[in-house]
Amino acid sequence: MNRLPSETRATMLPISGTLSLVLPAYNEAANLEAVVRRALEVLPALVEDFEVVIVDDGSRDGTSQIADRLAASDPRVRVVHHETNRGYGAALRSGFAAARGDLIMFMDADQQFDPADFAHLAPFVPYADIVAGYRVKRRDPWIRLVYAAIFNAAMRLLFGITVRDIDCAFKVLRGDLVRALHLTMNGALVNTELLVKAQRAGATIVEVGVRHYPRLSGEPSGGSVRVIRRAVCEVAQLWWQLLWYQPPRGVGRGRPQPRSSQLVRAGVMVGLGATALYWLWRRFAGGRPTQER
Repeated sequence: MNRLPSETRATMLPISGTLSLVLPAYNEAANLEAVVRRALEVLPALVEDFEVVIVDDGSRDGTSQIADRLAASDPRVRVVHHETNRGYGAALRSGFAAARGDLIMFMDADQQFDPADFAHLAPFVPYADIVAGYRVKRRDPWIRLVYAAIFNAAMRLLFGITVRDIDCAFKVLRGDLVRALHLTMNGALVNTELLVKAQRAGATIVEVGVRHYPRLSGEPSGGSVRVIRRAVCEVAQLWWQLLWYQPPRGVGRGRPQPRSSQLVRAGVMVGLGATALYWLWRRFAGGRPTQER
């Protein structure tokens, strides 16, 4: 795994082929237009051809109307609508299915990333299956940073993911790789599913530092109790699914990851969990001396 500083600049631009920028958006009326217009401004200098695919995930704040207006004003912008909110993973999957590009890039539509930072990732696109951004300095409330640290550690231990910032919503992927992976997660665990299945298929991954900005408008949903509860359920669902998952052959440039490694990691986690439960029982129940009467 390669990790590169955010100061890395592209030395061979523009990138050949077509880039599809997928923007999942849920109640981002205050941010979406600025993000799309920024992409339309900077991407022509970075890639030969591109499109912007907005996925309105059942928004109720005018995001849908803004997306349609942007698409009507520029043929490079297209919109996919969900009638109801189906979740971040479902929005990404719809965007991936609609994307026509040789490369697929996705980022959030909340202005916490700058599309111009594609220039940092571009030099490594010809040599890797996935170029994954990591937030050099994450600008989120402290509680979300705590959640993220726990989540990243658990995903590395359970699934063997080697990426440092799993949920960073700034990645560039080979289009044929994404289309071959058969993603299923509807919620926030889609990033984990994408990386695990890509690693299983032997995909090569390079990490590059990108800038992250504070959210200025709108409300984040990634740290809500509902999203966290659904993510916990999806962890169990994904682990079970991966026991039987057969990765596509010939889509990655590296060595495929064996399925047996998942069982070993699961055994380690079960052992650690049992040890922790036993310690808690001894500490607060079994190890407490009885009171004489």
